[in-house]
Amino acid sequence: MRITGIKTFNLVAPVEVPFGWSNGWIGHRATDVIKIETNEGIDGWGEGYVGPDGSVATQLFESILIGKDPLNRNAIWQEMFHAVYNANNYGGFGGSVISAVDIALWDIAGKSSGLPVCDLLGGRIRDKVAVYATGLYYTEGEFPNRLLDEARSYVEMGFKGMKTKVGGLSPQEDVHRVSAIREAIGPDTKLMVDANQAFNASSAIRLANQLAYLDIMWFEEPVSAKDVDAYIHVKQNIPMPVAGGENLRTRYEFKDFLSRRAYDIVQPDVINVGGITEMRNVAMMANALGIQTNPHVWGSPIMIAASLHLASSIPPCPPARVPQPYVQEPVMEFDRTPSPIREGIAKLPYDMESGYVRVPDKPGLGIVVDEDALKRLAAIEAIQPTT
Repeated sequence: MRITGIKTFNLVAPVEVPFGWSNGWIGHRATDVIKIETNEGIDGWGEGYVGPDGSVATQLFESILIGKDPLNRNAIWQEMFHAVYNANNYGGFGGSVISAVDIALWDIAGKSSGLPVCDLLGGRIRDKVAVYATGLYYTEGEFPNRLLDEARSYVEMGFKGMKTKVGGLSPQEDVHRVSAIREAIGPDTKLMVDANQAFNASSAIRLANQLAYLDIMWFEEPVSAKDVDAYIHVKQNIPMPVAGGENLRTRYEFKDFLSRRAYDIVQPDVINVGGITEMRNVAMMANALGIQTNPHVWGSPIMIAASLHLASSIPPCPPARVPQPYVQEPVMEFDRTPSPIREGIAKLPYDMESGYVRVPDKPGLGIVVDEDALKRLAAIEAIQPTT
């Protein structure tokens, strides 16, 4: 089997109600999807940020990919990494393009063998993955009615946990907002907060201690994603676990954070870290150090499927007779914010039941991408010629 072509799709879809977090405000959802074609008619789908017109993907990796055996994933990953390593471009777009290609190659490998990706990873440890609802963003005129209605709706749906934002208002307003959510959902539902790098260490410590009485399960990205010393300072001075890692690329960027135990919970993102291949490496490094891996997920069904396969194969941390979500078992983010992309490009949507999502059992990623819907959502489509 040989790779014959690459297609990239820049997807953009407006949302009816704009929403925001500490460092951003959006009126649309966006992601990039890549399709790798082979001479045997088996296509693979990947996701990652590939540049405004797909040019980063094609300029960096076209010469590496065309004509290669797609089943030789390790060699292709190393070639891609080598192409961006010396110039220190494996961060940013470089790491994301590697991620998109790698996910697509795993999809091809599964389809060609008739096996789901989790089986290629050595088999699933769990058939379903615990998930928490991500939502509760800032919107205009949200508080208290819309926000609290949203929080209650997640409880009614069966979620056992949910995450909200902090850092977009004054600390006093954020404490009031999070306190109202806790009162609305009750004491038995897990509640997490995410600052999206909004604070310096001292400000994060102060806010975390003000929130402590609300039984916060973890404080996510309290400080700059690349500041390992600030993470350690925060971790040593707050009463709840610290989480982070969604913005890091490859095991090399995670090394200091893991070896110095800057995180209690690490959150690699499969479309940033280097795909399924590298996320598995990071998860196993973390597992050996007693650091829980809870995948960050905020994209299309392609990303969701890849994350489910990975999460199903990550060992409990540490081993336990009856491992529990949030304690030893991985818990995966399940985005509930409006997204025509998430809801519109896969013919088999994902359903949550009682706080869990089942791992796909079809070959490859186990999803059927609606290419017509994909093209409708594509802002630009760049097609590489086949050879």
